[in-house]
Amino acid sequence: MKIGIVGLGLIGGSMAKSIKTRTSHTVYGTDLNGETMMMARMCGAMDAPLTDENLPSCEILLIAIRPSAAIDWVRQHAPLIAESAIVVDLCGVKRVVVAGISPIAEQYGFSYIGGHPMAGRERGGFTAATDDLYVGASMILTPDKRTDMQLLETLKAFFLDLGFAGLTFSDPEEHDRIIAFTSQLAHIASSAYVKSPEAQKRRGFSAGSFQDMTRVARLDEDMWTELFLDDADYLTAELDELIAHLTEYANALKAKDAKALHALLKDGREKKATAGGN
Repeated sequence: MKIGIVGLGLIGGSMAKSIKTRTSHTVYGTDLNGETMMMARMCGAMDAPLTDENLPSCEILLIAIRPSAAIDWVRQHAPLIAESAIVVDLCGVKRVVVAGISPIAEQYGFSYIGGHPMAGRERGGFTAATDDLYVGASMILTPDKRTDMQLLETLKAFFLDLGFAGLTFSDPEEHDRIIAFTSQLAHIASSAYVKSPEAQKRRGFSAGSFQDMTRVARLDEDMWTELFLDDADYLTAELDELIAHLTEYANALKAKDAKALHALLKDGREKKATAGGN
């Protein structure tokens, strides 16, 4: 197949590298950064740039840029997308993107489905992209009433070839509600945690706990600002929940209430056991 990839950062670049390493598909890629384009071509992550000339031949289009940019790109290039093509956005939020792209797909007749690969690293950009980023990961897809089984079978085979462990189906509302807790809240908590003055004095005193808590604080503030605001309703609800629980711990400590603190810690341990590791 001929695969077009829009955006060759961590997510799109890893898609390109995975496709070229694990399949015989042809990859056409595009990125606003000229150096990224050069690196992708030189390392063999793409066969040629994605252009207006070869876009109509693409059977799958992966849109790996920020939500607003993804909607704009599809709107601008929709007349060139073949009706037989499958467009999949890889954005970290789904409601705003699906609402923006679905009407365009319906107007021009091509297939579209929202997607979100559940994989990442603390560093972004093409240089951080790897051909094994998606090994064992889950690929979330948000089918709708226009999605047929053949499309899902095609995408299942494609993503499994890239190393994904399987597909998870959701709707945009459920996706954004859950991702506010499993991803976005963790990034905000990490960003806030590392702002303590003690973070600069911790040398010789930190181990795995500090590394785990601070890893995702090394984020792209431009991208995450957009993602957070697109999911602000669910994210603020999760933040309020977290703040309420932290207040319980603070109150127990201030009161030197061992019984209350013990109960809070026990409850957390038991809920972790129930939630599992993933």
